[in-house]
Amino acid sequence: MKLIYLTSRFPYPINKGDKLRSYFQIKELSKFYEIHLISLTEKRINDIDIEKLSVYCKTINIYKMRLISRAFNLCKTFFNNKPFQVNYFYHNSIQKKINKDINLINPDHIFCQLIRTAMYIRNNHSITKTLDYMDAFSKGMERRVNISSFWIKPIVRMESYRLRKFENLAFEFFNNHLIISENDRNEIAHHKKEEIEIIENGIDESFFSRNDIEIKYDLVFVGNLSYVPNIEAAIFISKNILPKLLKIKPNIKILIAGSDPTKKIMNLSNKEIDVKGWVNDIRDVYCSGKIFFAPMSIGSGLQNKLLEAMALGVPCITSKLSNISLGATHMENIIIGDSINDFINQIVFLLEDEKARVKIGLNGKKYVIENYNWKTSNLKLLELLKSKQNI
Repeated sequence: MKLIYLTSRFPYPINKGDKLRSYFQIKELSKFYEIHLISLTEKRINDIDIEKLSVYCKTINIYKMRLISRAFNLCKTFFNNKPFQVNYFYHNSIQKKINKDINLINPDHIFCQLIRTAMYIRNNHSITKTLDYMDAFSKGMERRVNISSFWIKPIVRMESYRLRKFENLAFEFFNNHLIISENDRNEIAHHKKEEIEIIENGIDESFFSRNDIEIKYDLVFVGNLSYVPNIEAAIFISKNILPKLLKIKPNIKILIAGSDPTKKIMNLSNKEIDVKGWVNDIRDVYCSGKIFFAPMSIGSGLQNKLLEAMALGVPCITSKLSNISLGATHMENIIIGDSINDFINQIVFLLEDEKARVKIGLNGKKYVIENYNWKTSNLKLLELLKSKQNI
């Protein structure tokens, strides 16, 4: 059976949450189906990265979105009713190429990751289709309104409203629907949202085993450092947490690491904070800290950074928002804070109590391995695809 898997980004290297999910879904689906990958991209994909997917895919078609076309599409947002990120990824020239691919491949099923790709298959009524919402984008954008500057706030509010409408509209294009958590499903506006199946992200347990390296940092934060929620969290650590911590722990050392750090993030570097970009082995970053600290205040979905840190046995402190989808238990397998003072007290507590760090770390590892693994989530995905006709 033939399956077209359509993504808004090429799934390798795995430096963003959508890439992580698509890579492991493709890897598992390829054991049962003939995968034809179609990916959009903003830049040239090198042959080494393509080879990483070639072992799982019968064909790979990569379509580059030209800069001038992306800019033109963003301008169109002011004259149509679609969200910026739907317009950004939809190109008429690419639509024609995808139409040809569909006719040539003649797939039994089309799998679209994210609403960004939904427009490309809206007219293929005779083919069974699945949409992976992943997150409730509209809610994540809504949470950005209050932190946006005065001049950008109306645009962010408009984007949130349009995303909500488009999430509702895109539902109608597809036979089957997936999402990453119950919390995200609850934020989809469609009256049949209960039909959306929850397929969680997972952990590659064979990879996320602890590296024996020197622990050099008291706190570590990891994420895609060009993504607004991660930028806000990093700035929060630097501006709100560090000054208060220094009064109690004058020798505190913090690491902020991840792909594509913006200039704003690089400027956070000082004698207490090290900032690193892309690293070859992310396990070394997690394992170099006593505590993983993710004070997320905006965003949506399940935080892969927490899954990874917990899988490595690193004790985690995070926000109530981040734990909604994760569902861990405060003071048992994670620590949850609601305010700056909460976070300060919790950090100091863990730094001064090694037994508590070990306990939270080990319990967190057990929780993630038992509840979030790719084998289980992909089995649910396969059963869903089979049960609905599907391929």
